[in-house]
Amino acid sequence: MTTTREPAEPGALAEPVDRVGRGWTSALSLANGAIWVGWYGPLQILLASQAKDFAPGSGMSKETMLAWVTGVGAVVSLAANPVFGALSDRTTSRWGRRTPWIVAGTAGGALSLLVLAGAGGMWTMMLGWCLVQLTLNAAFAAVTAAVPDRVPRLQRGSVGGWLGAAQILGVVGGTGLATAAGGVGAGYVACAVFTALGVLPYVLRYPDLRLTAEDRPPWSWRAFLTGFWLSPRRYPDLGWAWLTRFLINLSNSLVLLYLLYYLRDRLHYSDPDQGVLILTAVNGLTLMATVVVGGVWSDRVGRRKPFVIWSGMLMAVATALLSVWQTWPGALVASAVLGVGFGVFTSVDFALMTDVLPKAVDRGKDLGVINVANALPQVAAPALAAPIVTYLGGYRVLYLAAAVIGLAGAWLVRRIRGVD
Repeated sequence: MTTTREPAEPGALAEPVDRVGRGWTSALSLANGAIWVGWYGPLQILLASQAKDFAPGSGMSKETMLAWVTGVGAVVSLAANPVFGALSDRTTSRWGRRTPWIVAGTAGGALSLLVLAGAGGMWTMMLGWCLVQLTLNAAFAAVTAAVPDRVPRLQRGSVGGWLGAAQILGVVGGTGLATAAGGVGAGYVACAVFTALGVLPYVLRYPDLRLTAEDRPPWSWRAFLTGFWLSPRRYPDLGWAWLTRFLINLSNSLVLLYLLYYLRDRLHYSDPDQGVLILTAVNGLTLMATVVVGGVWSDRVGRRKPFVIWSGMLMAVATALLSVWQTWPGALVASAVLGVGFGVFTSVDFALMTDVLPKAVDRGKDLGVINVANALPQVAAPALAAPIVTYLGGYRVLYLAAAVIGLAGAWLVRRIRGVD
């Protein structure tokens, strides 16, 4: 059982003081990783394979079809994460604010992955992916909000590091399941089973903090809807933190979106599916080497910004390598360097985000708004990448543009004034 004592009432809204234990961190990290398996098995392998199968005779290329499916799904994600975060903020269930949404979201995500397994064309594929984004974002919003609910500020870097490690293991695991299952349908089934089972240790073993009815804000449609706008003028640090996360994630999305096609069409790699798995594994290994270390180091020195700035700059260098060194060894080196930078960024940027949250009562909603900076690049990336690859210079220009965007994101971290 976690070593955390529940704070004095109202427990759900108090600023956490007592450190969480390893068991709690491990269980929440496993739940987080399971959600990422449900996302990245499809994103890395399965959706691209289905687009390749469904494109002939559809009147569009596989790249365009994949861009439409992932782009529309990302629009759903844009709305789902903050909305479900806000709903969890107001939940007064006997099982707590977050747990009901983790359970319902992962169950719905598993069923939605099974819809994708039976897809027979683009429209069924798009419907299934939108359902996956809707449901898994409900679970992800609740998992993310559990950190500021339970973890004191000076432990959030290390907890963020473990969540980041679970995230990349989820990406690698999802890619591995999708590749090893032996087919598109079997890949979706494998991801669905892992996603559903991965949240059980957390929801069964660790009770959530409960919000009393007296502490829940009075309901108002107007207040609910207008609450999603967090004015950059009123909360400038939050605004700059959101923009930097958006730009760095946009750069990363541009790298990942056409990775399978880059290996097949530009590098002419003999087995591009296996190549994606190898690059993902290399990236994961170097990320794992820095993600926890970076978070713990940031906690110990009590600073966030230098870690985010230098990790973002390192990621921009790695992305530029894909533009100037277009060979399989170049892709391996770029993947390794990108992992080093993204490891530090993942843990420390998450801690930085929780440090600039305005109010405890809106933690889930505010983190959902921040997480839009993760989903919006999935909408913007296809819109930018497709014309660049098709008309404006191909993959060399694509990855150079991604490097410039990531560098801008790293530099703008300097504008955040309230956090060292």
